[in-house]
Amino acid sequence: MSNRPKITVIGAGNVGATTAHWLAVMELGDIQLVDVLEGIPQGKALDLMESMPVAGADVAITGSNDYGPTAGSDIVILTAGLARKPGMSRDDLMAANTKIVQSCAEQIARYSPDAYVIVVSNPLDVMTYVTMRVTGFPPERVMGMAGILDTARYRTFLAMELGVSVEDVQAMVLGGHGDSMVPLKSCTSVGGIPVAQLIHPNRLDQIIQRTRDGGIEIVNFLKTGSAYYAPGAAAAQMAEAIVRDKKRVVPAAAYCRGEYGLDDVYVGVPVILGAGGVEKILKLELSAEELAALRASADSVKKNVAKLALQPVA
Repeated sequence: MSNRPKITVIGAGNVGATTAHWLAVMELGDIQLVDVLEGIPQGKALDLMESMPVAGADVAITGSNDYGPTAGSDIVILTAGLARKPGMSRDDLMAANTKIVQSCAEQIARYSPDAYVIVVSNPLDVMTYVTMRVTGFPPERVMGMAGILDTARYRTFLAMELGVSVEDVQAMVLGGHGDSMVPLKSCTSVGGIPVAQLIHPNRLDQIIQRTRDGGIEIVNFLKTGSAYYAPGAAAAQMAEAIVRDKKRVVPAAAYCRGEYGLDDVYVGVPVILGAGGVEKILKLELSAEELAALRASADSVKKNVAKLALQPVA
């Protein structure tokens, strides 16, 4: 028996398989890939396992079509769900993915009642709320991955603009994952230098808009799919913060209970992420404009959750 942490990735599509790849290379724990498509998780797991001698990582990677082998997982990363198809409204996608996520959440609660859950399925903030309600887990154990991804895109574009190392760009993007995301200019610096001293405000606004459109820019290139390398890396970073108790200060979709005037909603906020999951939501001094944008973002999440008419938790 391995004493390594056990990490389950639900969904063995591009995002799930790539997440498993990052987790394995980072040697975070033994990985179980689960997918309804027969042979897909088994084949991808075996392929990944055969790459471990080259990567120099000692982890076991297995695939299955049922949840039995996931029992007792320490962390579950939920990537299952449909991609939006031509002619499909966001509401149609939300209804379809809610059914999938509800079913996955029931299995997580049944087989891994002590797990920490990182939700990647879209629409992200709504699906994280659904997962928390269906599992009945404490909110600090259920979080959504979007802020790290959005911030990584923002940091990438800033580093490209200035010709500097991505490591020296610090930033924070809050709010919902999508058009309503809220990049904080006040929390953006390059080697400790406020970004306003390095980039003209108009140009910075253009970079922020490109960040908001980061996902669709990739979809438009790929035509038949969406991003998966950066989302997978971001989910793995969240898992690492929990497994290694790193106390990372990162943006994540967390459950708000009064912070920033928000209640009973999941939205991207700055958190301390460690062995206790979302250990704390940090309260920043936001400008009136930033706070209004964050609240508008949370309101749109709440409206979408209301459309689902979830049954009250017993």
